[in-house]
Amino acid sequence: MSQEHLLDMVVSVMLTAGYDVSERCSMRPRSFDLIAGNGRVLLVIKVVSHIDSVSEEIARDMDIIARHMRASPMIIGDRARDSDLERGTVYVRYGIYAISPATLYDFLVEEVPPLIYAQPGGLYVNINGGVLKGLRERHQLSLGDLARHLGVSRRTISKYEDGMSTSLEVAIELEEIFDEAVVESIDLLSYSPSSEREEQVPHSDFIPDFDRIGVEVHQMRRAPFQALAMAEDEMILACYGTAQRIVKRAALIGNISQVTRTHAICVISDSRKKKRIGKTLVVGEVHLSGLEDSSDLIEMINH
Repeated sequence: MSQEHLLDMVVSVMLTAGYDVSERCSMRPRSFDLIAGNGRVLLVIKVVSHIDSVSEEIARDMDIIARHMRASPMIIGDRARDSDLERGTVYVRYGIYAISPATLYDFLVEEVPPLIYAQPGGLYVNINGGVLKGLRERHQLSLGDLARHLGVSRRTISKYEDGMSTSLEVAIELEEIFDEAVVESIDLLSYSPSSEREEQVPHSDFIPDFDRIGVEVHQMRRAPFQALAMAEDEMILACYGTAQRIVKRAALIGNISQVTRTHAICVISDSRKKKRIGKTLVVGEVHLSGLEDSSDLIEMINH
């Protein structure tokens, strides 16, 4: 399936589920294609035909955006290695969930979460250890009894009851034994940002006045905005450079800021102008010199 078709499908699913969807990010290179939100949940979405094409650098940018925007990154694709993505199955690339458009539809529209995740060696599920232990005791089975039913060790049953995952085949057998569900669903919104992935990227050359007025900067490598900036607990999508290089990004950044409920600014190094392109403030660098602190920056953007 072409990426364009996949994008159309993803946008359709998000709109059906009641999400606001940003314009498509057509710039290259890009770490994400869409951002979607509904006031409670924010998703940073990368759409690719083959999920193995997502690089660690792309995942890094998505992780930083998710961390600071309190969002969930997600990869939507069609294939992995030499096969199609299975409906209802979750794949993982660099710590980020990767699913098919059909799985996305089931989760967001039908409110049916996936149960299965793929790993090298096969398909696996998470066992609800407390439920399994309760069923075993209710049926008056010892660890050894259940182990013999499954052809595994007592220690393995004990690990299942402690929450260890198992193969899909074992999970099916357990549910046949007790005639009840023991598998835990996968919450695609339960992303835990990596505490080790973010690298300290030097930003001394990124809007020097930001450092002076106490704005915290997290630079991106492949996003349409060059940095996420924090000022007075407010988030700003920021770009910096010459007018020719930066202005073409302004409208897209402003559109993304609407969906993410953040601010947007493009600082121009070779102009003294001050104007708005959509929701983005485009301002010559000289206008920042009179700012005393980060609250002044927020006031400038808002007015």
